[in-house]
Amino acid sequence: MAGHSHSANIQFRKDRVDKKRAVAFAKLSRSITVAARQGGGSLDGNAKLRLAVEKARVLSMSKDAIERAINKGTGAGVLGDYEEIVYEGYGPGGVAVMLDILTDNRHRTAADVRGLFDKYGGNLAATGAVGWMFERRGRFVVAAGEAAPNDERLLEIALEVGADDVVVDGELRTILCGRPGFAAVQQGLLRFGVPLRAAELALVPTQRVAVADLGVAQRVAKLLDALEDHDDVQAVASNEAFSAAVAEQLEA
Repeated sequence: MAGHSHSANIQFRKDRVDKKRAVAFAKLSRSITVAARQGGGSLDGNAKLRLAVEKARVLSMSKDAIERAINKGTGAGVLGDYEEIVYEGYGPGGVAVMLDILTDNRHRTAADVRGLFDKYGGNLAATGAVGWMFERRGRFVVAAGEAAPNDERLLEIALEVGADDVVVDGELRTILCGRPGFAAVQQGLLRFGVPLRAAELALVPTQRVAVADLGVAQRVAKLLDALEDHDDVQAVASNEAFSAAVAEQLEA
């Protein structure tokens, strides 16, 4: 049912894109280059490239940087043999974690990722262990500020353009839609002038794991940060639900 759902999840996620913009740009550049190498440099004829470029544009990656990444992919230079993998694991407190990976050496990446899970009290799991708790959906994060519609108007717009839900989490507003409707919903949101800070096909949890212990929450946060900092990790999805008291202490 479309509408608002409230939670006490930690707000550090809201600022990660801004704080790690340089890292995000480097990963997006690689994603664009690999997509162009695999399917050509035409946005109209390469859906994967079009999606990567749209994500980069929403994050305000410059036109020149996007073009350089595409040209690198369509040029004769040595790029390496990259492959896309999804890793699954458990963080502290049984929090489920899903990773979108883009790597030219899966053995190196697997060892690195396993080491990070071990360091922070989690473990890398077999395929299918936690994937059933997530689904791939279109996700649009609304930029806060005067240009953003109020919650009631945002819900009206989201439903009108074909989205399924607006999730309210503290100051964060996230619009969700089915995977097939991603492009149409994005175009509709831009038509209504909704300011976006992220637009992607993301793994979205269908159920949450409650975390009410501060020590566990701190280890979860450190694990997620470390995974997001890894060069081969394109995206991190997790299903933690911090209690209001824990979230407040983590933000302090």
